[in-house]
Amino acid sequence: MAKLHPHVTLEVGHDGVAVITISNPPVNALALPVIAGLQEKFHEATRRVDVKAIVLTGEGGKFSGGFDINVFQKIHESGDASIMPDVSVDLVVNSIEDCKKPVVAAVEGLALGGGLELALGCHARVAAPKTQLGLPELTLGVIPGFGGTQRLPRLVGLSKAIEMMLLSRPIVSEEGNKLGLIDVIVASQDLLKVSRQWALDIADRHKPWIRSLHRTDKLGSLSEAREILKAARQQAKRTAPNLPQHHACLDVIEEGIAHGGYNGVLKEAKAFKELVLSDTAKGLVHVFLAQRATSKVPSVTDTGLKPRHIKKVAIIGGGLMGSGIATALIVSNTYVVLKEINSEYLLKGTKTIEANVQSLVTRGKLTQDSANKALSLLKGVLEYSDFEDVDMVIEAVIENVPLKQKIFTEIEVVCPPRCILATNTSTINLNLVGEKTTSHDRIIGAHFFSPAHVMPLLEIVRSDKTSAQAILDLMTVAKQIKKVPVVVGNCTGFAVNRTFFPYAQGAHLLVHLGVDLFRIDWVIRSFGFPIGPFQLQDVAGYGIGVAVREEFDRVFPGRTFQSPLGDLLMKDGRNGKNNGRGYYLYEKGSKPKPDPSVIPIIEESRRIANIMPNGKPINVTDLDIIEMILFPVVNEACNVLDEGVVIRASDLDIASVLGMSFPSFRGGIVFWGDSMGPKHIYSSLKKLSKTYGGFYKPSRYLEERATKGILLSASTSSSTGTKARL
Repeated sequence: MAKLHPHVTLEVGHDGVAVITISNPPVNALALPVIAGLQEKFHEATRRVDVKAIVLTGEGGKFSGGFDINVFQKIHESGDASIMPDVSVDLVVNSIEDCKKPVVAAVEGLALGGGLELALGCHARVAAPKTQLGLPELTLGVIPGFGGTQRLPRLVGLSKAIEMMLLSRPIVSEEGNKLGLIDVIVASQDLLKVSRQWALDIADRHKPWIRSLHRTDKLGSLSEAREILKAARQQAKRTAPNLPQHHACLDVIEEGIAHGGYNGVLKEAKAFKELVLSDTAKGLVHVFLAQRATSKVPSVTDTGLKPRHIKKVAIIGGGLMGSGIATALIVSNTYVVLKEINSEYLLKGTKTIEANVQSLVTRGKLTQDSANKALSLLKGVLEYSDFEDVDMVIEAVIENVPLKQKIFTEIEVVCPPRCILATNTSTINLNLVGEKTTSHDRIIGAHFFSPAHVMPLLEIVRSDKTSAQAILDLMTVAKQIKKVPVVVGNCTGFAVNRTFFPYAQGAHLLVHLGVDLFRIDWVIRSFGFPIGPFQLQDVAGYGIGVAVREEFDRVFPGRTFQSPLGDLLMKDGRNGKNNGRGYYLYEKGSKPKPDPSVIPIIEESRRIANIMPNGKPINVTDLDIIEMILFPVVNEACNVLDEGVVIRASDLDIASVLGMSFPSFRGGIVFWGDSMGPKHIYSSLKKLSKTYGGFYKPSRYLEERATKGILLSASTSSSTGTKARL
């Protein structure tokens, strides 16, 4: 007779095998009640005389997706790491691996993080085909905490285990079988049957009783292991210089190799509890939960509406953005009609799409058969005749208001009445784009970030008249093409570009105050951005930067810095990465190198701007550079929050990470602003504004938060304008 438990059940069959089943949909996360249930059921199975062996499995075709991330959030809110149970000792080591009865993991669907660690503690692992196996804890700023740092190297070898943990790279059960992580792969319908028999065979000594923590045959000698760990540390120093969990993970692995698995487990538990309270873990967990929250949009996802299936999408414009959007759609099995104004542009657009798809094949992201299938879903046209049955149109032409208005009046006529009319504009107000149409309820912004088939963010912009159905449909499309949708309100620049327009301008202001341009880029890279603001301009092109600067100066007069540098660079024939000459030199096969010949242009720009105090460069620390560039960005984020352009502060955080590559370990722009302290940011900006003017003037929202001691991310009714645009 099964003994009931809300999250974990135990059932003993006539064969004497107790099947313990984790039940916590949708992925059987190891929430605290689940862990308590596992402890209870294992103790019961161990005590019962009618139990000869044990099988551990998960309900609903999934073993376990790992530890419940919400517990991390509670730890961060309380500052109390004792909330985290010491399962590395109490559950895995004592209750499973050292159990007097054999335990077999019946693994299906996924076994990630703590889920895989549970399976590693078992005496054998039977898996269904294509089961995902991995330890992705480092992406959350911690290390595996249930013994994974010790058992995985002993089962798959040190090099492979380091790769799986440090790169958070999962494998499937077929590879796991070859490595020795999985004992046998069986069809899903036979999983429990084979697992039960395997457990009985161990009990009867027909199969080996293996305790993973006791194995050393795959670790090699201590000197060999230390060479591998040394190389891994050097790699981590290059690729993850700001992330302490990588080095902590390697230290814990080495402890186990040098002093035995149990000592390694104890050091792992100690390191985990230190890391879980680190700023890095706080930032990464916040970003993880922020991304999850984007799927909930009030008055859209909670209304009972069902998303319509978008089978066919028309794209107008085959340039850089249009071809990237088309690529993202066809590789996700969506039929695309690409329209251009002449055959030359159309050929260029289709060739770009073909190159995009082939690059995915080269990088191992797509098979050649899948690539061929994707390209078969693309049709190039010069007229609107193929638009009569499309489900959505995405306009992706240049940022020209009359041109966009003309296109929207045309597609409103030729497209079916249910068709969503989207624009990929990055700055222009939606009401202006659709001003000459009557279909305002289906006009929406689909702001992709370049390159559109690579960058993970899709900013979904709605006007006051955009229907909930159109928003829901576009959110669904975003998920189909593996983008994270963030729904934002309608204003110049929307959420991301609006928030970050001071970013490049702050960098330019510093250059014109005499700070070395290449030092600025180095400081911002050291902060955690992949490239600095000037190399970013090289990549994006100066024309776009100049146009955006002029638009923001028009909308926000007195709050921008007018730099002549972009115009001077273009006058000198420089176009950044596009023609190999910008602030940096770009040569095929080489990393970008600072171009010394740009210095005279910078000096000329400084003479024109004439803002250096007494004509002499200012002296600044690296921290000054960070604050003078990023505090104005936080300040503009405050305006975005105050006007209700985003639903919640965390939406702006995830958008800054995915759209502007703000370092994820810092939690996003608002989260970082809160960590720096609204009072400090306000006083710094106030001081800077007295010296350098309106560009640094603190917002009313920031002043209010600083004065009252309220976090920027906190929601208060006293903040006027909040949710005004949503």
